Amino acid sequence: MSFAKFDILMYFIATVWFVNGLYCKVLNFVPRHQEIVGRILGETYARELTILIGLAEVGMTVWVLSGFLRKFNAITQIIVIMTMNILEFILVPDLLLWGRLNFVLASLFCAIIYYNYFVKIKA
Repeated sequence: MSFAKFDILMYFIATVWFVNGLYCKVLNFVPRHQEIVGRILGETYARELTILIGLAEVGMTVWVLSGFLRKFNAITQIIVIMTMNILEFILVPDLLLWGRLNFVLASLFCAIIYYNYFVKIKA
């Protein structure tokens, strides 16, 4: 897949990663993300770890847009999203924007990823 091919779901998925990574974490426009990292991984290096997580999410944006190893990318995204959301659901539900409902929204996002990479491609 190339950058030129228009795929609205691919761009939606990439945008979610980019906004959460750059805007929310690296640029710290949503400080709640750093609070979550601090509570789960410790306050000492919460800012630095939040930036690293944000940069990894920006990297995921590039990977999504590149189309490289599409199915492995989808599996990786789903594992990362579900792992992160299970931890947050258990450890810091009070810091989540929609509380434990965040897990439902994350599951829906994973369903979109699954559909885009495993169902839609066959159609």
